[in-house]
Amino acid sequence: MMELLLPSLLGGIGVALVAGPLGSFLVWRRMAYFGDTLSHSALLGVALGYALELNINITVIVVCISMALGLVALQQQRYIANDTLLGILAHSSLALGLVVVSLLNDSRLNLSSFLFGDLLSVTTEDLITIYAGSISVLITLVLLWRPLLAITIHEELAEVEGVKVFWVRLALMVIIALVIATAMKIVGILLITALMLIPAASARRWASSPESMAVLASILGMIAVCGGLVMAYNFDTALGPTIVVCCTLLFLLCYLWPKKSV
Repeated sequence: MMELLLPSLLGGIGVALVAGPLGSFLVWRRMAYFGDTLSHSALLGVALGYALELNINITVIVVCISMALGLVALQQQRYIANDTLLGILAHSSLALGLVVVSLLNDSRLNLSSFLFGDLLSVTTEDLITIYAGSISVLITLVLLWRPLLAITIHEELAEVEGVKVFWVRLALMVIIALVIATAMKIVGILLITALMLIPAASARRWASSPESMAVLASILGMIAVCGGLVMAYNFDTALGPTIVVCCTLLFLLCYLWPKKSV
């Protein structure tokens, strides 16, 4: 059993490790819909990869990062509210991806594995991609941690203090896009944002600082991945949704467990 699940376990832990800090910023900056928009656009990347016979991982990363850059550019206008803009792009990119998939008529394309994840089919190449992406993102987060916290607390004040708000915000959106693209195989396009948000929301109740919340969110995410793997193996359930169910159970535990007053 362990030999079968080890690649899946390593892949899930690699994603959860970086999903915690990024999920914390999604919670702090109320960017949940942004994560959904990027994850939905990943299906378009999958469809284009198959249509053009290119590497799927590369096309998904290119499409997600392009969507993030496009969102940054479009958010500079004042005619459409951000939530409306995100909704339009999220559903349009998902619909376009589904249309392209339907036109392909390719029996090799297992759409459910992309939508809900296929962690049990993780290969050595996938692990290399996941950990290379995770390490790159973690290094970027360490370097940008203080500027990111500054613009999260108060963008105008951060700009007065010399923080390049536009570029820091852009960097955050790009690394979120990178993580969503590389983590797609773990819990799927429709559920990847949940792996980022729910552990971070769970950690918020018990964290005493931004750093402790980011670390605790990563730990809770890794626990959810391990629990989801065991449950999915024993009960023969879909792995991606099972991991998200474990995240939800941890969230309920964190908020129902009585917190001692100091």
